[in-house]
Amino acid sequence: MIESITISVIIPVLNEADILKALLLHLQQNSLTTNIKEIIVVDGGSTDSTIEIAKAMDATVIKSKRGRACQMNMGAKNASGTILYFLHADTLPPKHFDKAIIAAHEKGFGAGCFRMQFDTKNWALRFFAYLSKINHTLCRGGDQSLFVSKEIFDNSSGFNENYLIYEDSEFIGRLYRVTHFKVLPQKVLTSARRYRQQGWLKVQFHFAIIHLKNYLGANPKQLYQYYRSNLLN
Repeated sequence: MIESITISVIIPVLNEADILKALLLHLQQNSLTTNIKEIIVVDGGSTDSTIEIAKAMDATVIKSKRGRACQMNMGAKNASGTILYFLHADTLPPKHFDKAIIAAHEKGFGAGCFRMQFDTKNWALRFFAYLSKINHTLCRGGDQSLFVSKEIFDNSSGFNENYLIYEDSEFIGRLYRVTHFKVLPQKVLTSARRYRQQGWLKVQFHFAIIHLKNYLGANPKQLYQYYRSNLLN
């Protein structure tokens, strides 16, 4: 008997009580329960009601050391679905996202993501989101969400936990080298809250510098030091 293809949704969180319920409800309303094996919320030490909300919405809650790479690896370790789907708490996947992911998997794509749009009419952010249609590592990021087969994830050793930032981009870069990566035409809706708080020009500029530093060979510690100095002050 052929085992059905299922998805484990993995959401790393830290104090996301304000938005988590809406996301979990959105996932339930826009997918089939037969396709979703489980929704795993991996908490990095929340001090608000994040955990209580997740449990009330029937998500599986796992505690982890803080850090998105650590949290996502912990979620993957405990997942039992055929496909792992990593999702940020402030990103809403499209309707029938589960069907789109499974269809791509069945066509031989070992990993992939959706295109992206921000919840803003800012022309610059709309342009950057438009670039997410391009199938190149420079146009990838965790805000687009990421699906990858459990087998490929395990064989690739998962996220590099030395990266306190840039963990998504680093891992996706490795995935491009080992499997066919698919950019699905549907769009996730991503919050522009960071851009609203700090200004889109400042945030986009410093992320561009981080990409450049990585390209020039900066190590994870150097990338985080730059990020902490320029975007956490």
